[in-house]
Amino acid sequence: MHTEEKLIINSEKGNLLKELISSIETCERFYISVAFINFSGLQLLLEALQEANRRDIEGRIITSTYLNFTDPKALERINTFPNIQLKVFLTDREIGFHTKAYIFEYKDHYKVIIGSSNITQSALKSNIEWNVEILSKHGSNFSMDVIKEYNDLWKRSSYADDHLIHEYSKMLEQIERTTFSRQFIYEKPEYIVPNSMQNRAIDNLDRLRALGEKKALVIAATGTGKTYMSAFDSKRFNPNKLLFIVHREEILTKAKETYERLNPNTKKTFGLFTGNRKEQHSHYVFATIQTLSRYFNQFEREEFDYIVIDEAHHATANTYQKVLQYFKPKFMLGMTATPERSDNHSIFELFDNNIGLEVRLHEALEDNIVIPFHYFGITDIDKIDLSDVNIDHIHEITKRLKVNERVDFVIEKMNFYGHDGEKRKCIGFCASNEHAQYMAKEFNKRGYKSIHLSGNDSIHSRNNYIMQLEDNDNELEFIFTVDIFNEGVDIPSINTILMLRPTNSPIVFIQQLGRGLRKHIEKDFLTVLDFIGNHNKAYLVAIALNGRRYYDKESLKVAISTGFANIPGATHIQMDKISQERILAQIDLENFASLKYLKDEYLEFKKLLSGRIPSILDYLKYDGAPDPTKFISYANSYLHFVGKVEKDEVTKTLLANTIFEDTIKSLSGMLPLKRVYEFVLLRHLLLHQSITTEMAKDEILKVIEDVDYDSILHAMENLNQDYFDSGQKKRNPLLVHFDGNQLTRSETFEHLLQQSEYRNHIKEVLDYGIFRYERDFKDTYYGIPHLKLYEQYKMAEIALLSNYRKTHSSFRGSGLLRNGNEYFLFIDLHKDKDIKESINYNDMFLSPSYFQWETPNGTSQATPSGQAIIYNKQKNVTLHLFIRKYKQIEKNKAEPYIYIGKGNTLEYEGNKPITVKLQLENTVPAKLYTEFTELV
Repeated sequence: MHTEEKLIINSEKGNLLKELISSIETCERFYISVAFINFSGLQLLLEALQEANRRDIEGRIITSTYLNFTDPKALERINTFPNIQLKVFLTDREIGFHTKAYIFEYKDHYKVIIGSSNITQSALKSNIEWNVEILSKHGSNFSMDVIKEYNDLWKRSSYADDHLIHEYSKMLEQIERTTFSRQFIYEKPEYIVPNSMQNRAIDNLDRLRALGEKKALVIAATGTGKTYMSAFDSKRFNPNKLLFIVHREEILTKAKETYERLNPNTKKTFGLFTGNRKEQHSHYVFATIQTLSRYFNQFEREEFDYIVIDEAHHATANTYQKVLQYFKPKFMLGMTATPERSDNHSIFELFDNNIGLEVRLHEALEDNIVIPFHYFGITDIDKIDLSDVNIDHIHEITKRLKVNERVDFVIEKMNFYGHDGEKRKCIGFCASNEHAQYMAKEFNKRGYKSIHLSGNDSIHSRNNYIMQLEDNDNELEFIFTVDIFNEGVDIPSINTILMLRPTNSPIVFIQQLGRGLRKHIEKDFLTVLDFIGNHNKAYLVAIALNGRRYYDKESLKVAISTGFANIPGATHIQMDKISQERILAQIDLENFASLKYLKDEYLEFKKLLSGRIPSILDYLKYDGAPDPTKFISYANSYLHFVGKVEKDEVTKTLLANTIFEDTIKSLSGMLPLKRVYEFVLLRHLLLHQSITTEMAKDEILKVIEDVDYDSILHAMENLNQDYFDSGQKKRNPLLVHFDGNQLTRSETFEHLLQQSEYRNHIKEVLDYGIFRYERDFKDTYYGIPHLKLYEQYKMAEIALLSNYRKTHSSFRGSGLLRNGNEYFLFIDLHKDKDIKESINYNDMFLSPSYFQWETPNGTSQATPSGQAIIYNKQKNVTLHLFIRKYKQIEKNKAEPYIYIGKGNTLEYEGNKPITVKLQLENTVPAKLYTEFTELV
């Protein structure tokens, strides 16, 4: 065996953690020497170390006290493994300790990984780290040198016995008490700058105000810094007087302190307006809605230039409405984590349908504005059998979960994985109040101080227990509950979450997970233990963890088999093998396009809304909500789907009007939007008789940063049905007339808008299309053709997006379509999803940046098309590549293509067809490349 080397970096392709786990689980002996070991990194290796112990594999670990970064807790945990010897190199001022070496012994060789990574979650998963892996035979000079140096270091180090760890811990406590803590943050107002989310929000709010808008809503996950964002934005706006309204008094003082911190030396005054204090003459007034709703008449209507409404999802309530209708600010900002409707009014309409920003869980993790979480999916004990029970039968589920052996199993796993921080601060989410009471009682019996909370407990009682949980000197460690902490309750120091019930809603799962993600000085990560049973909806966990990406069977299966490689940062998701296999089997059996599946999704979502029939806009308001365009694909419109499921007379009556029915079908068929211009124009026409091309530009600029005149013109021509064939014209009512400069409502549209029911449903579809477009495409201008990298597209949509000025329905049926010098290549990688050997070997990735494509059979090198393809750069021809893994995954449902960008021909051979090798202008991201190429 020759010496082999490879570079290991943390990227979408892989990370050091993956290499270490694989090596520990397969080697015959291991030796590790690292300067620091934090519990955040050790926790990720616990299962691999347990597996090594099960296999009787011995290991040695050396770490150090250098800079006091090693956790005593990590040392104590390593010492629980009988197969591992642990030593500590005690450093002093003269000698530092910087080694980062991982040595794995195999039968005939060593694997040595040396580089920059210590054992911390960031070093193993997300930091910029370089580590070199070297394979070297036994007896080689390199392996002998490495082992000799390790043995010398081992002799110079001290065993990490209880006495050493105790003395080291005492020293760290002394340092914490007498000197600046290593957690001390150097923070002065002039050095506090907006994070990425806050910057994006401020820029978008500036753009909206420049276009004359006076209201906007920012949607961002808990813990992402919405209050700071509003303070930064108001500082830019520079109001003379500002009003900050909150729903709960607990957060009022914190908000005031944030604004004071960011506005030093400004001569602004800051005051509270509450039941006890009425400091209404301050420049910046921080008020509770309860007090303000009684005393708002003490202020002038135009007294405040800038109003902020925190937890804005409450703003549709009557107490808010009379206040908001009274004041006339220059700008009003709403902030919420979950913009659900609290009644029949839309929060979006309250803020003039202007979304300043939307940030959900995956974006928050990617931007590092919440802490990482370590999720462990654990197969429940055999005694818990949920295979034959409906998840909605809470009483039966509760009865089956109340098992003493399960309590012991939960505690065993909880103690195995541990937690970040000195004191465990845990929320356990249960199936019912009865289940929560049982868990609290059983935990208390076993010496773990616990309580249960329900909606019946007073707010005072809840707050009292939350304070006890957060108090490091209080014995309370566990609060068991059902769903009162799903949203709106802030307990920043939570470091552990137990999922003790079957997951039946991705939305609820994400809300519960979010309770522990706020950054806090006492924790670096959140531990999540999910006990996965054999119920028939276990795969919903995978949907929740996979984020809001489009998903189908293939993408979900690849995500599970690769350990959710798409999850950003130091977050770690790990399911045991039984849970993985169980979920993969369920996904194989499920048909995500069937009426049964879609109906279950719809009814579960409806249940979350307390039984109210969801509007299509409701699906935008929850992270993890179903995608209503799947309902549209099944039934031609969301309204048709609701009518099919609900069988209600109101929907039936509405759809009895064939013109309205065809209009709703026509608009719904454009969802999800890939170009927003048409819907912006139609939304304007709900309130106005006509719109000119110049006015159209101003309206579109409220949604995106730029727009070209030709695309505005093309959108108006498209609405005028200039590119419809005869069948399309017959099926789609003409809603507008275009005279070359002005778009005007048609008589058909006028007639529909006179009926409020028709108007409201049309408006909902238009609003949904625009809001979802803003969520998916942000405010970016993509030019012509209007294509976003790695977005999904149908073949016919490309005619629209490239301003094709012929009948659009002709833009289909071939692997190669063109519009002038824009060539569009549509490619299937596999012929049949059920046959793994069905790879199309002529069309394939050669690497993430190199693709081989075979032209249609009739294409000769001598034809104009052939010349354009093989000499595309010289002939100024752009080749756009659209790839899909399979033509179909679900029966009778064609899969969309994914746009991977432009390619340029480097090599070619053959004739009729030509085989072309293309250099991609954009390297395909690792997670997408894996999804294209991995067969599960």
